[in-house]
Amino acid sequence: MDIAASQLTGPGRVVRAAAANALADFRATYSWYSWTFGWLGRMLCQVTFFALLGSFLHSADQARYLVLGNSVMTCVIEAMTVVVSTSWERGQGTLALLAAAPSEMGWVFLGRSLQWPVSGCGTSLVALLLLDPLFGVHFTATQVPVLVALVLLTAFSTYCFGLFLGAFVLAAPAVRNFVYNGAYLVTMAISGVQVPTGFWPLPVRLLAEALPATHGVAAVRALADGSDPAACARQAALAAVTGALWLAAALTAFRQSAKWVRRRGGYEFAP
Repeated sequence: MDIAASQLTGPGRVVRAAAANALADFRATYSWYSWTFGWLGRMLCQVTFFALLGSFLHSADQARYLVLGNSVMTCVIEAMTVVVSTSWERGQGTLALLAAAPSEMGWVFLGRSLQWPVSGCGTSLVALLLLDPLFGVHFTATQVPVLVALVLLTAFSTYCFGLFLGAFVLAAPAVRNFVYNGAYLVTMAISGVQVPTGFWPLPVRLLAEALPATHGVAAVRALADGSDPAACARQAALAAVTGALWLAAALTAFRQSAKWVRRRGGYEFAP
């Protein structure tokens, strides 16, 4: 590949171009009104529901635990939407063209759904900073920049996990909603959002350790509790490492998928 071709198909250029499509998709999907009063309102109601369960138990600690975990979980839910949106390329009939292009398909899909973790970060931060104080969770002004960084890390590392699942959903788009809902519900159950990870037997705890959300939630809890900064940094590092590993796995999966598509002559249209 000559220099001009490599510049044209370089990962950074490909991701930027795909991200522009992601932004256009987001603008077509939401207006400021529908996002604020539709999506954001729905997520805040969900967080409030779980927090009130803790209040009904007459336990301020339980309410605090639930509101904090579920506030972080909102960015995880939205980032995982990449599982569904990845299959849209088959519905639009453009997957065969992507497989035929000289750039790696994985980099295209990395940028193609970036609207979800970005939007998810906004949802999560609104919940953490505006809703959580009603249930006893407060962040100081000096903690807010760290909180923003942790939410970004949680959303984008989870996005990499979702991207890996999306690579397989391409082959069976009919199950995309099943995989999406199953993945985020399992994450919600075992990653320390509703109950501590220690509640689960060892095999489930090991699975939870492989999920970036587990470490992202733990890092935000450590920050909110005023724990030793080293504990927060350790969990943040684990979230980054697991996210990087899932990204590497996703890029590999897309690479193998592209080879398979080329051998078969392309994926057929699938709504």
